[in-house]
Amino acid sequence: MPGLDLTNTLLDHIRAALPASSKPLVLGICGAQGSGKTTLVTALTKALVAEGIAAASLSLDDLYLTRADRLVLAQTVHPLFATRGVPGTHDIGLGLETFDALARGEAVPLPRFDKGNDERAPIESWPSAPEGTRVLLLEGWCLGARPQEPESLAQPVNALEADEDPEGLWRAHANAALAGPYQALFARIDSRVLLAAPGWEVVAKWREQQEAELRATGPARAMDPAGVRRFIQHYERLTRWILEEMPGRADLVVRLDAGRVVTGIASQGLSSGD
Repeated sequence: MPGLDLTNTLLDHIRAALPASSKPLVLGICGAQGSGKTTLVTALTKALVAEGIAAASLSLDDLYLTRADRLVLAQTVHPLFATRGVPGTHDIGLGLETFDALARGEAVPLPRFDKGNDERAPIESWPSAPEGTRVLLLEGWCLGARPQEPESLAQPVNALEADEDPEGLWRAHANAALAGPYQALFARIDSRVLLAAPGWEVVAKWREQQEAELRATGPARAMDPAGVRRFIQHYERLTRWILEEMPGRADLVVRLDAGRVVTGIASQGLSSGD
C-alpha cells in the first residue's frame, strides 16, 4: 500500500477516539469476504498491546448460532437458514452479553466459532479479553449494515434467490432481523470503518481465491468452484447494498483495489490517496 499506512492511520484514529472514562472503545470494521479484516485486526491488536493498551478482538462470525439452532430456522422459516452468514443466523444476545461484561471492566470469555466443524467452539477454548479492556476490535462482513426498503427485496439479485427463494421469504426474514436485533448490537459501535471493495465481482473473486488456497492445502471441507459460486450468492444482496449505502456514513472509508491495495483513506478531517 504505497504511501498509505492503514495500520498506523487506524492506530491514530483509535488513540484520538479513546474515551476518558474506563468504558472500552468499540471500533467496528466492516468489509466483504476476503477484504483483509482478520489480518488487519490481528495487526492492530498486537500494536495496541505493545503500547500497553489492553485490547481484544471479536468477529461477528464468532456469534453464529449453533448448527442445531440454524437447523430449527431452516425447518420453521426457510431452508436457506441452514447456511450461516446472513442476518438471522447470529446469536445477538450472546454478543450483547459480551459487550455488557466488557463495559463493566470484567475479564470476559470471547465467543469463537469453529468454521471447519460449522459449530460454536467449546466455551473452554474461548480466549479471554483482559480485565479493563480499553479497545474492542469488532469485525464482520455486514457489521453496521442497515436494512433495505421492503420493495427493494422483490427482485432476486442472483440465481440462488430466484431458484431457492422465489417468494422472498428468506431475504425478507434476514432483512427484518437486520432491522431489529442487529441494530441493538451495532449501536454499541463507537466508530465505524468500512473496507470498501471495488465491487461485488471483485469480492466473488476474492472468495474463490480463499477457497482455492484451502483446496491447495488439502482440507476435506474445501469447496469446489461451483460450490463457492453458490455459497457466495448468500452474501451478494447485502454486500452490494453495503457498498452502495455505507460509504456516506462510515467514520472512515478505506478504498481497496482488486489486489487489496489501499488506494484511498477518507474520514471527517482526513483524506489521502486518489
